[in-house]
Amino acid sequence: MDLKLAGKKVLVTGGSKGIGAALGQAFAAEGAHVVLVARNGETLGKTADAIRARHQARIETHVADLSNGDARAATMARFGDIDILVNNAGAIPGGNIFDLSMEKWVEVWQLKVFGYIHMTKLALEQMKPRKSGIICNIIGMAGPNVRYDYVCGSTGNAGLNAFTKAVGSRSPDYGVRVFGINPAATRTDRITTLARTRAKSTFGDEERWEEVLGDLPFGRLKEPEEVAALAVMLCAPQVEYLSGAVIDMDGGHMFRK
Repeated sequence: MDLKLAGKKVLVTGGSKGIGAALGQAFAAEGAHVVLVARNGETLGKTADAIRARHQARIETHVADLSNGDARAATMARFGDIDILVNNAGAIPGGNIFDLSMEKWVEVWQLKVFGYIHMTKLALEQMKPRKSGIICNIIGMAGPNVRYDYVCGSTGNAGLNAFTKAVGSRSPDYGVRVFGINPAATRTDRITTLARTRAKSTFGDEERWEEVLGDLPFGRLKEPEEVAALAVMLCAPQVEYLSGAVIDMDGGHMFRK
């Protein structure tokens, strides 16, 4: 099936590894012009080279710390002609209400929460006059399936779920689609770190991290490529009516108990 994304310009934040790198690969496979954005230039460059080695697509990189408002504005000023924005950058640590200082809440929300909101606003300002564009927010299942031991992330994700639905309810008025994906546990370095934190608070032993992942659907963690495949399919014009929605991608795990 031709997803009709060839030649589309796609900007992926948090594009150096994990789901972000998989997104770059997936869009490049469809012939899109991909811009990968991340803080670590060395890792970003290696990821871009790996994508170029597999696909005959144009791959650009842009080093920026998107927890900084000026960097977000500069990024969107440089790439204001994008057709698709995928907000994916962000790493909120685990912990309960007593584990994280308020300074840490503010720090991590600058990237995952305010970063998504600001990048969406900046992109919409560019897309609205053109009456076309897509914004896909990669959020997380901790929003609809809140957890006390991940309260900072759960609260941030819940807010981004509401934000995505609210903005996406009106953006079709000017030809722009805004939607989100809530991935559950995905096989990345980040999930291992979070699981270790939960295992330490639950069992007092971070080496028991696999136990806290629970009864996983299909008996495994989800792969980053699965999230990327869904995102690419949802960006296709064949599903133009999708906006103001957030898709839970957890294999039904939230309802297993």
